[in-house]
Amino acid sequence: MNGILHLQKKTLGKVSLGVKLKRVVWNVTAVILFRPFITPVFRKWRILVLRLFGAKVAWDANVYASVKIWAPWMLKMGHRACLGPDVICYNQDWVVLEDDAIVSQYSYLCTAGHDISHANTADSGLITAPILLCQGAWVGSRAFIGMGVGLGEGAVVGATASVYKSVEPWNVVGGNPAKVIKKRVLPDE
Repeated sequence: MNGILHLQKKTLGKVSLGVKLKRVVWNVTAVILFRPFITPVFRKWRILVLRLFGAKVAWDANVYASVKIWAPWMLKMGHRACLGPDVICYNQDWVVLEDDAIVSQYSYLCTAGHDISHANTADSGLITAPILLCQGAWVGSRAFIGMGVGLGEGAVVGATASVYKSVEPWNVVGGNPAKVIKKRVLPDE
C-alpha cells in the first residue's frame, strides 16, 4: 500500500491536555470559519483553515463544509482527493487520502477504539491505527472504515459496507463485514 503508513495499532491511554485544548480551539474555529462556508466558491478557504490547523491538504482537494474532522493535524489529502458531504473523520491517528481518493457522503472513518481484551473497555486505554486510501480508491456512501485499514490503489468499497481489514488494489468489496465482490476493471481508453 505504497508504504506511506505502517498500519499498526498504538496504545495511547488518555488524551493529553494539549490535544484537548487544540480540539476546543479547532471546534470553535470549525463552527465559525469552516462549516458556514458551504458553497464550492469557498473550497480553498476551507482548505486554508484546515492547513492553519496542521492538515496537509493539496489545494485542489475537496473537503465539504459539512465534514466533521476530529483532528485536522492528523489529516493528509492528495490532489483531487475528496471528503464528501457529512463524512465523519474520527482521526485520532492519521487519515491519508492519496491522489484521487474519494470518500462519499455519510461515510465514517474511525481510527480509534478500545482494547476489548480488558474486562472494562472504558478503562483499557485508547488504541489507534491510521487509515490509508491509496490513489484512486473510492469509499461508497454510508460506509464504515475501521482503524488500521488500507484501501489499495483503485479499490472500491460499496455503499453501506463495513470494512475492518485492508482491501487489495483493484478489488470491489461490500457487505458487513466487507467481502470481495469482484475485481475492478477499467475499460481501455
